Amino acid sequence: MQTKKVILKKSLKAAFPKTIPILAGFLFLGSAFGIYMKSAGFNVLYSLLTSTVIFAGSMQFALVGLLAVGFNPLHSFMITLMINARHLFYGMSMLDKYKFSGIKKLYLIFGMCDETFSINYIADIPEDVDKGWFMFFVTLLNQIYWIAGTAIGGILGSALKFSTEGIDFVMTSLFVVIFLEQWAKKENRHSAVIGGVISIVCLILFGRDNFIIPSMLLILGALSFSKKVTVLN
Repeated sequence: MQTKKVILKKSLKAAFPKTIPILAGFLFLGSAFGIYMKSAGFNVLYSLLTSTVIFAGSMQFALVGLLAVGFNPLHSFMITLMINARHLFYGMSMLDKYKFSGIKKLYLIFGMCDETFSINYIADIPEDVDKGWFMFFVTLLNQIYWIAGTAIGGILGSALKFSTEGIDFVMTSLFVVIFLEQWAKKENRHSAVIGGVISIVCLILFGRDNFIIPSMLLILGALSFSKKVTVLN
């Protein structure tokens, strides 16, 4: 019978190689977030706190803008829901996998981002490795990479005196990359077109300061409707 120490060591050893591709990306994006937060006037401790208790990637970039203006709970809730709505589907997909993970399930639910979901959902876990601990370490390592990147960005933003003008464009760049990834997959192009068209129409109708929430609501409704039509056909 394996001891707890052996189980943890095997799980960590199996999980780490799976997360290496995420390491470089999270260090870079986390650093960009840390610098972005610093350029907006927030101390590095605020950056680390958000990456520790929120850990929501693109939502953290959006959070900088929300913190910089007067707090609007409904607006913040809707923005968060729309940006991270895909996690509802991730969660439903992982119900069976998380079923037997015990108390670890609480952290697995909290820490599930796109990259972590991708690894844990398709990973071919060796039979002698505890699946719950494997998924736990994948989740933990990915968050550590993000926090480390945030710390690097926050420190660089404090120590180096350089112009951060235009760094807020990283948020736009992030969504452009997500859009291009969707477009690269032929089966996802219809959703990219729907999102693009609705966003442009709402921008024209509501203006740049008010178009985000209505466009996200319409996109969610349109995609849900198109999915139902596909199922019926």
